[in-house]
Amino acid sequence: MSAILKETKSEQSRTGLTFGGNLRAAVFGVSDGLVSNTSLIMGVSGAFADTRTVLITGAAGVLAGALSMAAGEYVSMRSQRELFEQQLEREREALQTRPKEEVDALARIYHSRGVPLDVACRISKALSRDERSALETHAREHLGLNPEDLGSPVGAAVSSFVSFALGATVPLLPFLLGGGNRAFAIATVLAALSLFAVGATSSWLTGQARLRGGLRLVVVGGGAGVIAFFIGKLLGVSA
Repeated sequence: MSAILKETKSEQSRTGLTFGGNLRAAVFGVSDGLVSNTSLIMGVSGAFADTRTVLITGAAGVLAGALSMAAGEYVSMRSQRELFEQQLEREREALQTRPKEEVDALARIYHSRGVPLDVACRISKALSRDERSALETHAREHLGLNPEDLGSPVGAAVSSFVSFALGATVPLLPFLLGGGNRAFAIATVLAALSLFAVGATSSWLTGQARLRGGLRLVVVGGGAGVIAFFIGKLLGVSA
């Protein structure tokens, strides 16, 4: 019963970690899109007063940034998955060619954690009888991998694309909705509010002070936007 309870808690912990990791990735993707496209739009707005130019540039920034993030995440996740699959295949081969050595190695791991040696041997043998459970157990204990948590490269790419695009669209909305001469001012306020919300959420996920995290992202992201705006002004004047 104790072992079952421990396993249940372990599964809940892994589920929570996976959910938390996905949520963090989504929040950071939104943050990247928000900061990068806000800076781009402010830079172009500093150089050109034409709303149409800003709109086209901002839309291109959304698409280019989202595609770049998706491609990078796909390649990264694909490479990581291939590495994990290679390690799992080696573990599978070891279980097939050296089963006794693998069982003994697993028993030593449990024994090093305080399980009596005879009990550790029985547990190791029991877990190694079925090929699938043996691979999962040995992968977790030897490699620190859970075969079920390898992740999908396509899913990661889609998630990155969507989260970045959502953040990058925020400062573009006033121009899309025909804000006219006030579009830049509205975009600035909207971006600042969104930066604070994203920064506070990121800090909440990492257990930090939300107010401080929100203000920090406003300063960092807003600072990048202000610098881009004045560089755009200089380039616009020189042009």
